[in-house]
Amino acid sequence: MITNEYQIQVEGSLPYAKLYTYMWEKSPEIGIDKRPMILICPGGGYVMTSDREADPLAMQFAAMGYHVAILRYSVAPAEYPVALLEACQTMKMIHEHAEEWLVDTDKIFILGCSAGGHLAASVGIFWNEKWIAEKLGCGNEMFRPAGMILCYPVITSGEYAHRGSFEALLKSQYTEEMLEKNSLEKQVTKDTPKAFLWHTYTDDCVPVENSLLFIQAMKKYDIPVEFHMYPVGGHGLSTCDNLAATPEGYGVQKECQSWLPLVRDWLKAAVNEGVGYEL
Repeated sequence: MITNEYQIQVEGSLPYAKLYTYMWEKSPEIGIDKRPMILICPGGGYVMTSDREADPLAMQFAAMGYHVAILRYSVAPAEYPVALLEACQTMKMIHEHAEEWLVDTDKIFILGCSAGGHLAASVGIFWNEKWIAEKLGCGNEMFRPAGMILCYPVITSGEYAHRGSFEALLKSQYTEEMLEKNSLEKQVTKDTPKAFLWHTYTDDCVPVENSLLFIQAMKKYDIPVEFHMYPVGGHGLSTCDNLAATPEGYGVQKECQSWLPLVRDWLKAAVNEGVGYEL
């Protein structure tokens, strides 16, 4: 495993914005030349990026055989669209280093938790917007994920909004127009990639309606979605076990631990579609 870190800087980025990579080495004993990649956007309400939703998840997907990267994107006082541009710049960087890093560029998935789920879904929805390509100096196709993995995501700015996330994201741009633009259930198009989502029915921070509204929007375009709603559990569960539990023990939720085997199967089906290797 090769680990490294890279500065991710766009206009408005804060100095700590970095990409942390965990890359499998090519081995003559293992018959895989290039691997798919998972880009992780931790949550934190756009005021932080959670450690609990970073390395614990990265290690799970690395163990499944994927290259993994964690984006520590800029949060408040940085404001929209800095984090979105950083995530797209990261996608561009992965493409540009694909030969060196041995990445299958057709199989780059983006994962986000909570507000990081909003960021991940924003990349999936806005990847083909012309202004992003102009800002970053490349074609839009570089930004398109093969699929989205959204864990208890912030989606809507409407009735079921996690209001604090939108206040931190938009700051001086907190207007009805920008809230509408960033209410992602209203922005899904036919070009939005497929998704895997999970949420708990009892999430008292980001209501499950966020996921339900997103699924409903995806269904209008017949975009494939796999969704798992668990009957119990709070917010920010990450791996749902001791790997990501707080010092007080919060985060262990046995009822929700099946999401990782389920997403493994979902990824396996997505990755192996039309390619000559299997993870």
